[in-house]
Amino acid sequence: MFDILVYLFENYVRPDACPASEHLARKLSAVGFEDDEISEALEWLNGLREASVNLTPIAPPSSSSIRIYGKEESAHIDVGCRGFLSFLESAGVLDAAMRELIIERALALNGSRLNLHRLKIIVLIVLWQRDQPLDTLILDELLTDEEDEEFITLH
Repeated sequence: MFDILVYLFENYVRPDACPASEHLARKLSAVGFEDDEISEALEWLNGLREASVNLTPIAPPSSSSIRIYGKEESAHIDVGCRGFLSFLESAGVLDAAMRELIIERALALNGSRLNLHRLKIIVLIVLWQRDQPLDTLILDELLTDEEDEEFITLH
């Protein structure tokens, strides 16, 4: 699924340029993605669209607010991922509503703990879907995979 999300980001500059689900499914299949993976990605993207509309904070947090993660959130989003979200928020890349949307989409994966690489893809797609401008350094950080960096420095 994450390969499809990156493919969409790389091939559709703006989210509104992305075709409707049925046409997109055919295009993704023609490119070589598996049907199960396509279905999972399209379902996740539909959930993102719905959550974007429905997820609004009750009251905007003050600048001194701290986000406390619940048991379920902590079980799926490790400390490194939570720290990265905090970094993005303090850097002004995310506001509280986008942070909550990212957390909601991370929990929608229903899988094991989320690693930083996958969280970065979720952040990238949420910002892309909301048509947020991205600073080059932040974009580079979101597209960098620690495993790739280790390979480069070790070999």
